[in-house]
Amino acid sequence: MHTSGNTVFIAGATQGIGLALARRFQEAGNTVIIGGRRTEILERLAAEHGFETVTIDVTDPASIQTARDQVLAAHPELNVLVAMAGIMVAEDVTKPDFVEIAQRTVETNILGTVRLIAAFTEHLQARSESTIVTVSSGLAHTPLGITPSYNGSKAFIHLFSETIRLQLARSSVKVVELCAPAVRTELMPGGSQVEGFYPLEDYIEDTWAILSSQPDVTEVVIDRVKPLRYSEVEDRYAATVEMLNSHAH
Repeated sequence: MHTSGNTVFIAGATQGIGLALARRFQEAGNTVIIGGRRTEILERLAAEHGFETVTIDVTDPASIQTARDQVLAAHPELNVLVAMAGIMVAEDVTKPDFVEIAQRTVETNILGTVRLIAAFTEHLQARSESTIVTVSSGLAHTPLGITPSYNGSKAFIHLFSETIRLQLARSSVKVVELCAPAVRTELMPGGSQVEGFYPLEDYIEDTWAILSSQPDVTEVVIDRVKPLRYSEVEDRYAATVEMLNSHAH
């Protein structure tokens, strides 16, 4: 994908990776529309950064459709969708609340992403050049023991991205997957203060360097996430699982 001259909609861009990515797209000369559930935060970000905003709840199919209609009415030139949709909650399969957490994770991380893509694909196919960006995780390939549903949801996003890329291969739509490491954000409470996590600004710059230097890239795997992403194919899966979970514990 080209990294400038686009019109970009990022759902779930009021904090963390989504917001940082929105700012980086804007700095590179793109028109950026950000989405989120809380109007007061959207209004503040619009005032601070000049973003256009739309209210959206990715767990609500009607909200996605309404947001899609609003975005396309204002920006028929839209050519990049960043399907940011993610929660990460610790779970214990032996406890009664496990299923409830799993359901929320699937509704947000999987169905939220799928519904966003379904809402915009027809429009994107009509553009001469367009991109769907998905966000997975190194945990799709090497699991963290305390987040089974999150790990599984990101494994779904990885394979879903790989597969829709096959279906869209003859269209104008490219599919780019961002495989993220543990980044200093509040995806889980306190995560922005964990020194062992990768600084958010470094993750964005590493990701941007790949996107801007490799316009045909399909999966953005920065150096930091490679130990998790390739643990199985490099025959060190068991050792990496042990290392990851010992560190987490």
